[in-house]
Formats: sequence, C-alpha cells, structure tokens
Amino acid sequence: MRDIKNKLTSSKNSKNTQNRRGKSFGYQVLGFGAGGGAAFDGIVATGGTITESGDFKIHTFTGNGTFTVNSVASVDTDNNKVDYVISAGGAAGGSGGFGEGGGGGGGGGYRESPGAATCYTASPRGASPATAIVVSAQGYPIVVGGGGSGGTGPGGCGVASSGLGLTGAGGGGGGGHFSTPQSRPGKPGGSGGGGAGQSPGASGNNPPVNPAQGTSGGVGRAAPQYQAGGGGGATTCGASPAPGAAAGNGGTGGISEITGSPLGRSGGGGGSNGQSPGRQGTSPCGSGGAGALTQCAAGSNGVTNRGGGGGGGGGTNPPAGTGGNGGSGVVIIRYRFQ
Repeated sequence: MRDIKNKLTSSKNSKNTQNRRGKSFGYQVLGFGAGGGAAFDGIVATGGTITESGDFKIHTFTGNGTFTVNSVASVDTDNNKVDYVISAGGAAGGSGGFGEGGGGGGGGGYRESPGAATCYTASPRGASPATAIVVSAQGYPIVVGGGGSGGTGPGGCGVASSGLGLTGAGGGGGGGHFSTPQSRPGKPGGSGGGGAGQSPGASGNNPPVNPAQGTSGGVGRAAPQYQAGGGGGATTCGASPAPGAAAGNGGTGGISEITGSPLGRSGGGGGSNGQSPGRQGTSPCGSGGAGALTQCAAGSNGVTNRGGGGGGGGGTNPPAGTGGNGGSGVVIIRYRFQ
C-alpha cells in the first residue's frame, strides 16, 4: 500500500514540461546582407550641368570650366571611356552692300566620338578614326568658344572650343561687301564662310584634323542678283546659289543624340540676296542663322551654345545690312554611371 500511495502523491508535485518549447523563440530574418549589391565600378565626376539619360550621365559645359574626374573604375576599365561633342563658336555673317548680299558665317569646328561606348547615335563626324577617350582621375580644363561678331564688312570669326585634349576651331566669317577695303571672300575656319556676291567661299577643316571638323563655304554669284553663298556646316558644305534663285543655304551641322535626343550643332549661316527679290538662304539643321530676307536688313544670329554661323546681311546701296552674330559653342561629355 505504501508504494502505491507514494506513486500517487508524488504525481501531485510533478510539473508538466511538454509545452515549454511552445514559448521558445526562433531566429527572425533581419535582412543582413540582403538588397545591397556592390557599388557600380565606374567614373565619379563633377563639372558643368549634369543630366541623365538611361544608364548614362551627361556633363554639358556652356562656358569655361573643369571636368573633374574624382575616381574611375578599377576592374571594368571599359567604364572609363567617355564620349564627347565639342562645338566651337560659329562665325558671323558678312554684311551686304552696293547691291551684293553678305555671305553666311561658317559653323564652329565640330568634333565627336562615334557614340558606341555609351550607346547613342552620333553624327557622321563621329566616323572612324574618332574614338571614345579613356579618362583618369584628374581635372580636364574645358574651354567654350564665343561666336563671331557681325556688323559691316566681313563677319568676325568664331572662337575655338576645347576639352579632353581636343580642339574645334572657330568658324570662318562670311564675306562682306560693304567695307573699305572690300573683303568679299569668306574666311577659313572650322567651317568656312560663304562668299559675298560674286566672290569665293572659304575652306573648312582649317587647321586640318581627321575626321574633318567642318566643310567649305559656298561661292557667291554675280548678276543679276549677286546672291551670296552659305557658310559651311559640320557635315555638308554651304550652298552656292543658282542664277536667279535664292541665296545659298548654310551647310548642315552635326546632328547627334548625345544628350538623349537629336539636336543639330555647328550649322552654317545662310547667305543673302543682293537685290530684289530677297530670298535668303537658311540653315537646315536650325543652329545657324538665316540670311536677310529684304534689302538692308540684318542677318539672323546663330543659336547660342550650338555653334551656328550667322546669316548674311541684305545688300543694296548704303545703309548696309549687317551680318548676324555667330552662336557660342558647347562641350558635352557622356559616360556610363550605372
């Protein structure tokens, strides 16, 4: 009996331990190491106005500055390649006078890489042997050239732009009749200026580089209307007018998608007719100025920060139609950042 009692009474003091595990805690996932991939191995840089297009950063310089590369890729060195557009200042158009139209100003010298390194459509000036440039951690001075000044006589030449060790020459001024002594031929430059009525245009790609940075200006014609030639553009020459037709159009600039959408730069300015009817030359890519539409009127200005040449001034007896100003240049740099 004692054994049975002991077994029964001892059960009163026993504790139920089967459910202790129900209160024990498990490991909670706190996310250690999750979602934080390695940083992109590429360029980190400052300078200019910075925008983005997909996986690429674009630095646009509309004035002098410095493209400062703070660090570069240590493993994937292809990410250290940058594409670029360098457009110099466009030249002014020449003035008209004494029955002859003023020549269009040449577009600023235009330099561009092919666009393959950062996946955009380049202009024909990005053709071989142009290449993307490999940068290192340092500062790269950027110079943006101003446009030439218009007035009476020949147009003023544009100013060179430079960056990454490359230079685009300023555009060549358009020929102007109303001057003493008269200077009717266009002036050479990145793209050449168009000749005033009955005068030759000037050569482009001056000084010479490969690929060429520009083209020649058009030839001005003689009687009956003394139409002027258009200024050369980055990719096509300024037009030489046909007898009795409108004055010469400016040459086409470089149309590039480096900033994410197509835009023309370094187009030539249009020439002007010397006598009625006044049908002026235009600039096909929109960066150059049109020649004067009427006698004694001023030519249109080239577009600011697109390196366009100014339009030629309208011609007749004094007062002269002054040439339009050239547009200032630009330097653009593009690279992968993610």
